[in-house]
Amino acid sequence: MLNKKISKILIGTNNIGKLTEIKALLPKSLKIYSTKDFKLKSPSENGKSFLENSLIKAKFFSEKSKLICLADDSGLQIDILNGAPGIYSSRWGGNKGNFNLAIKKVYKKLDKIDKNWRFKKIKANFICALTIYYPTKKIIQSVGKVNGFISIKKKGKKGFGYDPIFIPKRSNKTFAQMNPKKKYSMDHRYLAFKKIKKLF
Repeated sequence: MLNKKISKILIGTNNIGKLTEIKALLPKSLKIYSTKDFKLKSPSENGKSFLENSLIKAKFFSEKSKLICLADDSGLQIDILNGAPGIYSSRWGGNKGNFNLAIKKVYKKLDKIDKNWRFKKIKANFICALTIYYPTKKIIQSVGKVNGFISIKKKGKKGFGYDPIFIPKRSNKTFAQMNPKKKYSMDHRYLAFKKIKKLF
């Protein structure tokens, strides 16, 4: 038996891009809080998987705020880099989370592995793990994954993170070239959220 629907929630992220995307997925009737409302810094993410890291964040923010918290951990996995950057996706951008730097690092590593990679389809996926953590210690988790390819150069100004270099399957545009509404209706975060949206 499901509990009554969630009416207020804290989104457990200090990443403005993620906050915007998650808010867009949630019902308009929901009372939404952000970590800024509680002046909360992020915990260190030392999990070994996306699910572990999203749980670390959701638990930490929920315990600090005494609210139900929804936290996400997501990243880009590139097949020929053995799944890297993976759970270290944001760390590739250095201390300031500079994704221009992270993208340069991706291209550098691809060049090192295969000088001709730009003439091939380099498979990749975006993965998102969501955790809802209740003050009662109840935990609900879901995972969404979208497959695609790496663009040979950065394209588009919308989105954030690795969006300018990820082309989802059956598309010729990167996530950063898409209208945000279109992206929100098909990306990894949406696919993970779809599995838990009955709670709202």
